[in-house]
Amino acid sequence: MYPIFRFLFQSWRASNLPPLEPLGTHVSHHVCWPWDLDLFLELNNGRTLTLFDLGRIPLGQRAGLLALLKRERWGLTVAGSVVRYRRRVRMFDRIEMRSRLIGWDARFTYIEQIMLVRGVVTSQAVFRTAVTDAKGIVPTQRLIDALAPGLATPDLPDWVQAWIAAEDLRPWPPALAG
Repeated sequence: MYPIFRFLFQSWRASNLPPLEPLGTHVSHHVCWPWDLDLFLELNNGRTLTLFDLGRIPLGQRAGLLALLKRERWGLTVAGSVVRYRRRVRMFDRIEMRSRLIGWDARFTYIEQIMLVRGVVTSQAVFRTAVTDAKGIVPTQRLIDALAPGLATPDLPDWVQAWIAAEDLRPWPPALAG
């Protein structure tokens, strides 16, 4: 089940923080509760992605994206993600999450999120996101012009560019195994 009360709490908390520049970092704090665990008594990988939602949405809220989406009647979707898990998160661990927009290309924005426990990075994710309207994907430059006119496009890190290139090689739809 989606943690709606945690989502509402994080949204409320973000509404009481100052606005954030589009390339700023939103820092949020979370707790790994017993219902977040898998059979090995560590943070479930699916729940990790859900917790990343709880950092990404307030990032958009503070940067003015959610207000822009509402005004333009646009939607927001995740078009891909890559996650690296490196350390276990255990029950009752306090998680610090850092979320930031790291750049964009013609169609997608790329958001990096990092989870830390006691100052040690436990996982890192990059989400490829798109803004949509009734016609499909809204060109990213239109989004940026509406959100922060004149904002320069930052260079994406080489490893993110390599991931994008690998995704471009990946067939879609995938071949169905027999």
